[in-house]
Amino acid sequence: MNSQTKPVVIAHRGASGYIPEHTLAAKALAFAMGADYLEQDVVASRDDALVVLHDIHLDRVTDVVQAFPDRARADGRYYVRDFDLDELRSLCVWERMNADGSSVYPKRFPPRSGSFRIHTLGEELELVAALNASLGKRAGVYPEIKRPAWHKQEGVDIAPRMLDELTAFGYRDRDDPAYVQCFDADELVRLRNELGCELRLVQLIGDNSWGESASDYDEMRTRRGLKKLAATVDGVGPWVEHLYALDSGRPRSSGFVEAAQSEGLVVHPFTFRRDSLPSGFESFDALLAFVLGELGADGLFTDFPDLARRIIDASPLPN
Repeated sequence: MNSQTKPVVIAHRGASGYIPEHTLAAKALAFAMGADYLEQDVVASRDDALVVLHDIHLDRVTDVVQAFPDRARADGRYYVRDFDLDELRSLCVWERMNADGSSVYPKRFPPRSGSFRIHTLGEELELVAALNASLGKRAGVYPEIKRPAWHKQEGVDIAPRMLDELTAFGYRDRDDPAYVQCFDADELVRLRNELGCELRLVQLIGDNSWGESASDYDEMRTRRGLKKLAATVDGVGPWVEHLYALDSGRPRSSGFVEAAQSEGLVVHPFTFRRDSLPSGFESFDALLAFVLGELGADGLFTDFPDLARRIIDASPLPN
């Protein structure tokens, strides 16, 4: 971690620990809670509008099954790409559900309630700009290109469209308050070298078993892999459980944060949830103390930006 800065708080899908994810209400609350960056996951509709949703599917976070019961694909899932923007706007956005209809996080916002709606990337960028102007702040944005290879198979290239939207709102170079993230390493290389993106880029690093892309995340976590990444990106967003191993039940560093920072990369791990702690930690405070204080990560993605903000601001970490 840079000795002159405190870790940044990235609102993971907004203040999603309190209000259904990726709704404008969740983003406004995260802004009010002091998040440094608001995250946007970007997916394309049938008429090529860029909307803010975590998944390429709709059935776990909206009432699409009730509203359009005959629009599922052969796999039983309902895809954003199969709906026009006007149809997407007609759906209610709910707290995230499991396949059986139960709540993923039972103690969060009441299931199947509220009047939240899907919105476009442009509408969210407009909200952030207005909040920054009205409150005199400089909260940034942290968009993710979701499943770029899949989108291309569906007939749409979302990366240049997203860059055009960002440019229209003044996000153009590395000094602007924005990071662009993706799980697909080839797409990030393309952004930098072919599309001329000068914004800060972040390689998300998941687990190979997740099937997020054809990228090899095991290789990325090696010294050789990090050195290769550093030729293109400015930072990495690793899964939090890649940062440590348990030794007699106690967490110890895996060496990843140190190795990444030695290559000049910032480290923004995901996802920090008070109600879903990773193994080896008994509290949210203990988790942040370890990752930010002991390991020295440069920031974090969290569903609870208020708690992270409180802990970071109250800590002896550098000002």
